[in-house]
Amino acid sequence: MSGQKSDISFFNRYLTVWVFLCMVAGVLIGKFLPAIPSFLNKLNIAGISIPIAILIWVMIYPMMMKVDFQSVKQVGKNPKGLIVTWVVNWLIKPFTMYGIASFFLFVVFKTFITPELATQYLAGAVLLGAAPCTAMVFVWSTLTKGNPAYTVVQVATNDLIILIAFVPIVKFLLGVSNVTVPYSTLIISVVLFVVIPLLGGVLTRMNMIKKKGQEYFEQKFLHKFDNVTTVGLLLTLVLIFASQTEVILSNPLHIVLIAIPLIIQTFLIFFIAYFAGKVLKLPHDVAAPAGMIGASNFFELSVAVAIALFGTTSPAALATTVGVLTEVPVMLTLVKIANKTKSSFVHGGSENE
Repeated sequence: MSGQKSDISFFNRYLTVWVFLCMVAGVLIGKFLPAIPSFLNKLNIAGISIPIAILIWVMIYPMMMKVDFQSVKQVGKNPKGLIVTWVVNWLIKPFTMYGIASFFLFVVFKTFITPELATQYLAGAVLLGAAPCTAMVFVWSTLTKGNPAYTVVQVATNDLIILIAFVPIVKFLLGVSNVTVPYSTLIISVVLFVVIPLLGGVLTRMNMIKKKGQEYFEQKFLHKFDNVTTVGLLLTLVLIFASQTEVILSNPLHIVLIAIPLIIQTFLIFFIAYFAGKVLKLPHDVAAPAGMIGASNFFELSVAVAIALFGTTSPAALATTVGVLTEVPVMLTLVKIANKTKSSFVHGGSENE
């Protein structure tokens, strides 16, 4: 994908470090300047934090501009790679996340985590599991030399499915977890954090390409938002960790405990999709991105919905934030695995050719 060079350089080299530094900065602010998160937490409408909502839009809007929905018209020509993506993301991933997280939080770690906290952490894990990646996958696809045109179709169709499937899946799994969540809150969250930035991104893309052309849009216009997206992500993390200071300082071990099932889930889902691609004889440049889409998470949406449902200071919001902390190093490991096993896949042209 054009327009990704700076994204790849920044995220590969620095995101994990910056996330860790944001955690430290947020905790220090929460500890020594508690009036700041206390004030910001009061700025909300219908339980949704206004500062967080603005920062989420800043993050997601530029990502949505990268998705070419015209490519959805081509889905019928080469369906196998898309079917793998859809089945793994929506029929397998949310439920394996629920099962793995439940097992570790309520059984393996029951001596360390109270049932009440475990329920909240599970809710955060469910939100991550029900939101497959729609943006960072462009980075992972590029690093595995994925087919950029086909990756766009995988991502575009995923965005459309999120609009339909996210709310009922989350509602069902949280209901099984005995967490009561009104449909209205979930729907409002999807409208605010998916529909609005999605429409904004699509309209901006169409307008800019019409006025300036495809090359200008991809080579120059998108780059104008690189730093904005990064700043939005980092500031969001600082605010979350500042609000989570008490929970983090009283339960530092919990961050590690939450991370374990999330990491196991990431590896599991990647290998399910990746080897499904191998069995179906997909080319590597289609199978690898399919694995990456399922393995990684739309953590911006997960964090936003966790905050809208449970509050900035909730353990559920902390669990989704741990997902951000673990994602980059784990995904880079999977990129290396995919690249080293490329020779075992079929060679030649990719599926969209």
